Amino acid sequence: MRVIVGRVLLGLGAFLLVAGILGVAWAPGAVKKTPVEVDQKTDLTGTAERLDTSTGETRELEVKYTSITKSDTEASDDDTVYFKQATCLVEVDGETPDCVSDDDDRLISAGEETFATDRKTAMGVDGSELPDDVEPFEGLVNKWPFDAEKKDYEIYDNVIDEPVTARFERTDEINGLEVYIYTTETDRAPIDLGSDIDGLYTDRKEYSVDPRTGSIIKQAADQQRFLADGTQVLSLQMEYTDEEIDDNVIDAKDNIASIDLLTKTVPLVGFIGGALCVLAGIALILTGRRTKTQAGHTA
Repeated sequence: MRVIVGRVLLGLGAFLLVAGILGVAWAPGAVKKTPVEVDQKTDLTGTAERLDTSTGETRELEVKYTSITKSDTEASDDDTVYFKQATCLVEVDGETPDCVSDDDDRLISAGEETFATDRKTAMGVDGSELPDDVEPFEGLVNKWPFDAEKKDYEIYDNVIDEPVTARFERTDEINGLEVYIYTTETDRAPIDLGSDIDGLYTDRKEYSVDPRTGSIIKQAADQQRFLADGTQVLSLQMEYTDEEIDDNVIDAKDNIASIDLLTKTVPLVGFIGGALCVLAGIALILTGRRTKTQAGHTA
């Protein structure tokens, strides 16, 4: 009986040791990748000062910004994930939907983009292998990489269609979650204000990033747009809603727990439990054989 139990423990020990090895060698590369199934809605609210072109006066208004990002799961593969993103910035006036039609005076800006990112680095893919309908982006796009570092990164700005430097500033804490703070600054970059009107763009953003998963927990923006002659047409300040931030923290903590389970708990249990099972199995097999031998001599 001891020999049978010993063999069972040997088998269990071998299984746990293999699980531990997989947890160390395979799990980090497998779980620390952007998922190919993403359907995310992001909400920001704030205030703005907007030039009324009909009167030449500036109006103060409340605004909201909505971004809907969905992955193209069928087009994505082990290395690359494809996204479709729709954004809309509108003036809040009564019951205002997330976006309005082009002929609605409440619309400030709207756009749609299709892009691809590397599932490990979170960097935009800008190679020639992209399909014709996918825009080449440079730098980070919609998240930071897993295990983000306290260093500067390049992140894509879709207003000027080029990357800007996100400088690491400090660490902070949001609802018990440690975050890294990065900031970007753009000063009077040339842009198209719409209808082929030349303009200038000044912007400062602050990103609060969970370094473990690379997810953006909070974002705040302070943006100004000018006509070429320096006349200001828009001053905009907005940030994630409190509800958005709370949801992001919960998601980040859940994802961290899943990563730790596969990359820390499983290897720990595998190596320690596997070693103990193997040693116990060998001991039972040896003592079982000695018992049989002694019984044979007695007979």
